Amino acid sequence: MLTEITKSPRPSGSLWLSVRHALRHKLPHAIGLDRAIAFTVLGRVVQGLGSVGSVLLIVHFLSAAEQGYYYALWSLVALQSVFELGFSFVILQVAAHERAHLEFHPDGSITGSEAAHFRLASLLQRAVRWYTTAAVVMGVVLLFGGMRFFALHQQPQAPNIWIVPLRITVLACAITFSIGPVLSFLEGCGQVAQVARMRFFQSTVSVALSWTAMLSHHGLLSPAMVLLGQGLVASGLLYSRRRMLIPLLRMHVAHMGISWRNEVWPFQWKIAVSWLCDYFIFQLFTPVLFAFRGPVEAGKMGLSMSVVMQLSAMMLAWMTTKAAPFGSLIAKKETPELDRLFFRSLRQSISLFAVAAGLVMLGVLAAPYIAPKISSRIEGWPVFCLLLLTALSSHVVQSEAIYLRAHKCEPFLVQSIVIALCTAGSVVLLAKTSGALGVSLAYFLVLGVAGIISATAIFRTKRNQWAEAGI
Repeated sequence: MLTEITKSPRPSGSLWLSVRHALRHKLPHAIGLDRAIAFTVLGRVVQGLGSVGSVLLIVHFLSAAEQGYYYALWSLVALQSVFELGFSFVILQVAAHERAHLEFHPDGSITGSEAAHFRLASLLQRAVRWYTTAAVVMGVVLLFGGMRFFALHQQPQAPNIWIVPLRITVLACAITFSIGPVLSFLEGCGQVAQVARMRFFQSTVSVALSWTAMLSHHGLLSPAMVLLGQGLVASGLLYSRRRMLIPLLRMHVAHMGISWRNEVWPFQWKIAVSWLCDYFIFQLFTPVLFAFRGPVEAGKMGLSMSVVMQLSAMMLAWMTTKAAPFGSLIAKKETPELDRLFFRSLRQSISLFAVAAGLVMLGVLAAPYIAPKISSRIEGWPVFCLLLLTALSSHVVQSEAIYLRAHKCEPFLVQSIVIALCTAGSVVLLAKTSGALGVSLAYFLVLGVAGIISATAIFRTKRNQWAEAGI
């Protein structure tokens, strides 16, 4: 009897084991949480917590006018998408398609199809050449363009405080920009989890450096510190992959490489135009409000958009981490598995997004009562509600775009141009007369309503066409 009693698990222990098993196995499976997503979400959580801390530091250490300059600097950094032109996504997808015919070993060696090996090497070489040149051009344009913009809209209460931060931010932006293609290349080669882990450490180091700048009363240097932290950590990953990367960079590919004009350019130029449109869709608010309504209102919108964009980026991890696997499945013609993975990830991410957006709205509604100083620096609940609804709609559109672009095509070209033109036009027209509320309402109607309707129609049409063609 004593033996039986000893062997019988206690109810509380059994309950704890069941809970632990559910948390470790059932819950991650239910929400689709793998290593790549886990590191990406952790990185976004660190960024989110860093943003919360930055908000407190901004409110404490920066004036309302300086807050406007702070987010204007970030909008300037976002202009790198004009020079990046979506090339990183193209690199990722081309590498993912070639990776389907190769095997990558821990010592850095690559075996498999010789043709695919040569094509992979030519892809990396072309990417490094393009981004090195583009980084130099971008640095010059952003420096002189930024100086002109801030000089024209300089505020009497904060003269010339932007000069040194602008120069350092542009330099840091050029450094991180030149590293970006190699990270996309590694993701396309199947190292999604490794790159996601690196991005988690990037977030941690960047937040620490950003807070250090704020606490040392150099808050406008925070954007530069974030970028320098990202570049430092990314350089460490590239160094650890040197046995794989250096032989590919040195390989003489001659005529065995990818024909850029015939195979990649028809896809790349369309992605480039769509990428350029994204700036006008997502990043135009702050500089336009800065110009028409001043740095204080621009700062409120910049801070609010920062919160919404952080949430969006976190939830989009369920899709961005699948971009390379999507490409490999398409190369292997495993369409049923592709669809199963896509729709499961979409359902999971939408559900989590809705819950997270609800929590953010509760925080916004409670802010006037528990944190009035912070509440005075962000937009009110009507604007926040419109921004969150638009972000949720945009999440669906971006997910559909990742699926379609994994086929190395860009069917959203015309849709992106129309949405960008309508968004930019409405923002410029309404910024001066209606302020943040009018701009946010137009943003919701254009992107949140018209955008998702048109994008989903394109998505269904292309999937039906490919199903009929057996692709």
